[in-house]
Amino acid sequence: MSASPAVLQQAALSVSAYSRIKPWLSPTPCIPSRQVLEEKTELYYKADNFQKTGSFKFRGALSKLTSLSTDVPAITASSGNHGLGLSTAAKLTGHNLTVVLPETVAREKLEKIKALGVKTILHSNDSGVAEQHAQKLAKEQEKIYVSPYNDPQIIAGQGTLAIELLDQLPRLDVVYVSIGGGGLISGIGCVLKAFSPRTRVVGVSAKNSAELAASIRAGKMVKVDHFETLADGCAGGVDNDTITLGLGSEVIDDLIDCSEGQIEVGLQQIAWNEKMLVEGSAGLAYAAWQEDASNNKNKISAVVLCGANFDKETLSPVSYTHLRAHDTKRNIV
Repeated sequence: MSASPAVLQQAALSVSAYSRIKPWLSPTPCIPSRQVLEEKTELYYKADNFQKTGSFKFRGALSKLTSLSTDVPAITASSGNHGLGLSTAAKLTGHNLTVVLPETVAREKLEKIKALGVKTILHSNDSGVAEQHAQKLAKEQEKIYVSPYNDPQIIAGQGTLAIELLDQLPRLDVVYVSIGGGGLISGIGCVLKAFSPRTRVVGVSAKNSAELAASIRAGKMVKVDHFETLADGCAGGVDNDTITLGLGSEVIDDLIDCSEGQIEVGLQQIAWNEKMLVEGSAGLAYAAWQEDASNNKNKISAVVLCGANFDKETLSPVSYTHLRAHDTKRNIV
């Protein structure tokens, strides 16, 4: 099936964005797995955990800001990768940026964002309420509100990851991408369906917070209960009018939901087999590759490692549990 005009248009935006942001963007590596796999089965990691700011979000941030005149002030809400990516991009492009953060934001994240010279506003102890406040301020102060996913230029920037991936892997049978608001998989999926339609795109959600996946299955936006997850970068609600619902529905071939146990094992496997520490959302994508073993046999697969901005207090117990298990088997505990 040929890609729809909407998908082709979004892919074209990614191509255009890539030419604009190249001066500031270093391509991330595509790393072969160290694991011994069955013959003809290949696994690669698109390592955006090595991206500037430690996350793919820097791509979308650069794409959005370089599409705006520097005299246009912008505002966003985020206490995580989006806020850090946009703040870093704003320092490079010279844009006036305000970031609204919940009062509960980790001090380390707050200081990082403030150090980049952007204005910060602390509002409420709920990230959703902070986002609504940022949107309200955007209207009152005539600023551009920058969504982390519900924006064609943000999605275009995330799609530049797939442009690099196709250059690094001329043959790509399957790609596994974690899903939060859907900006990353929409960008990647549109590029792949435009330039490599045979590639199977698998979207991966955490069972504890899978609103967009549930909406894609239902064919309309639905609300779900959200619980704490190791894949915190994929957690939370989604805008009712998000363009990622339509794009995701077109470009995602399969959806896989993973449990917290599977995500934990994914993080451990990447740490101990591949010698990389990544955030929970990246472990989530790898967990799906393991879950989907029967469908990726004899295939060339890529797992998108979307970031490495993990919380030490969260990741340490996960890694330590695995280490103790190894040591117990060797009788050295």
